[in-house]
Amino acid sequence: MPDQRVHTNLSPQEVATILDSIADGVFTVDHDFIITTFNRAAERITGFAAAEAIGEHCYNIFRAPVCQTGCLLAESIRTGRQISGLELTILNRRNEEVPISISTAVLRNEDGEVIGGVETFRDLTAVQRLRQEMRRRHTLHDMVSKNHRMQEIFALVSAVAASDAAVLIEGETGTGKELLAKAIHEESLRREGPFVKVNCGALPDTLLESELFGHVAGAFTDAKQARVGRFESADGGTIFLDEIGDTSPAMQVKLLRVLQEGTFEPVGSSETRTADVRIIAATHQDLKERLAAGTFRQDLYYRINTVRLSLPPLRERREDIPLLVEHFIERFNGLTGKDVRQASPGAMQAMMRYAWPGNIRELEHAIERAFVLVDDSVIRQSHLPTELSSEQLTAKAVVPAGDRGSAILEIAERQAIEEVLRRHGGNKSAACEELGMSRTTLWRKIRKLGIEA
Repeated sequence: MPDQRVHTNLSPQEVATILDSIADGVFTVDHDFIITTFNRAAERITGFAAAEAIGEHCYNIFRAPVCQTGCLLAESIRTGRQISGLELTILNRRNEEVPISISTAVLRNEDGEVIGGVETFRDLTAVQRLRQEMRRRHTLHDMVSKNHRMQEIFALVSAVAASDAAVLIEGETGTGKELLAKAIHEESLRREGPFVKVNCGALPDTLLESELFGHVAGAFTDAKQARVGRFESADGGTIFLDEIGDTSPAMQVKLLRVLQEGTFEPVGSSETRTADVRIIAATHQDLKERLAAGTFRQDLYYRINTVRLSLPPLRERREDIPLLVEHFIERFNGLTGKDVRQASPGAMQAMMRYAWPGNIRELEHAIERAFVLVDDSVIRQSHLPTELSSEQLTAKAVVPAGDRGSAILEIAERQAIEEVLRRHGGNKSAACEELGMSRTTLWRKIRKLGIEA
């Protein structure tokens, strides 16, 4: 929206007629932020009549969180820079929250002198409902994704949860293995039972055995009283054996017995105990490589591998980054009481370009860090960790022409097409089949998005 100029050859009635013909809400203010015009769409969205609004300070009518902490209209008047497409929430006359997108610009007279500012805003209530519906379709408990590989996993969860078969979840660190295990548990008939997690890679064998199976008093130094193990605690529910690939051959023998017979002995006891548990194991390692190296038992591998689910790394599902960012912003808004609405185009571009070696966990930590630093409704690139805000990354991260929404969609679409082409070794016919588009459409998108093919 360019700087607005007031032409004196238009009567106030003509100006009002023009403004009332606009579907978006529009109001103007003078240097003191007193409202001077207020169109019909602004009345409809805010619930305030023009007669009530004109002559009032805009913050008494608009009532957005940024009004007191970082007024965007004031920033436009101060800097002369237009702001467009930012999303926030206002309170209408009935004190109901209304999601809107706003654009602000300087208001000048015919001589180019700044005489105030103009703000346009659009009601996003219907858009928000659509977003919520789309999010519901792309959500599995606390996991969100529209990536086709993740959607395939989501579709399998109900069937997997319906049985008591052992499940092996593979994936790099931070890809959401524990979240998937919890989702399977919560979809299962054992949902009312406990979900018990054990990190098998965090403890040496002696402590891990006690952690899993418990011990009796006096079993070892400092064992002053008996302790129930995780298997017993998980009775009737699910036990999640995280990083099972890090266990020693000796511990693998003990785990195999539990899986085969459902029995175990606490450390220091000869009493055999039983536990009715569902086993879900996870690893970031390639267990087939460990099998070949002789460091992982084949019989245990086949016991835990009844159902195998492989989570893709975030770099192979970049189309999920905007969805995940929105998910984490909503979560941290609830935890911190802030009202952050979105990431800026520069911040989103940096996140889309970054390799994310720590996957979704690293993205979550990046948004958490941003919440510590952000003081208004927008996460900017400067709020992100150094590796995402470096000059080197910025030089590569040029937002495509167009508005913020289309830029992000183009980035996600390009990443998705590049990944499908890579997976099929450049075979465009196979890529077209997976993407559900014609060869002509694929070629057009390749040219438009600058994809090397």
